[in-house]
Amino acid sequence: MKRREFLGKSGCGLAGLMAAPILPVPGAAAGQAGEKKYKIDIEIFEAREDSWCHKKGEKFKYPQDMGKLCPWLRSSLHDFVRLLENGVTLPWKYEGTPYEKVIDPDGVTTEYVRCPDPTADFVAKIIRTKV
Repeated sequence: MKRREFLGKSGCGLAGLMAAPILPVPGAAAGQAGEKKYKIDIEIFEAREDSWCHKKGEKFKYPQDMGKLCPWLRSSLHDFVRLLENGVTLPWKYEGTPYEKVIDPDGVTTEYVRCPDPTADFVAKIIRTKV
C-alpha cells in the first residue's frame, strides 16, 4: 500500500491534524483574538537526579521560555499547551496517582506530560491559571 493510500483510508497519521483549523480563543470577540484568557506555566514535576537537561522543580513560562526546554519535551508539551491555552480541559484525572489533576474552570487547571526521551525519565506539569 502506498503512503498516500494508507493516510487516506485509515485516517491515521498527521493528515487529520494538518487539516484541523486553529482553535480560536474562547469568548474572544472579533478583533480581540489576541487577548489572553489564561497564563500557562510549566514545571518539571519529576526528574532523575542525573538528568542531562532539566532538574526537578525548574519552572518555565509559556511562551517566552519555550526555547529553554529540551526539544523532546517541547514537542510533547505542544499539543497539550495549545489545548489548555484555548480553554480545553482534558477529562482524565489520574485519581489516586501522583499525577492527579486539578480541574477548576474558575482558577487553576493542571495537566501532566511525560518526556518521550527514554534516557530522561521526567514528567512536566502544565499549570493553566485563569487571568
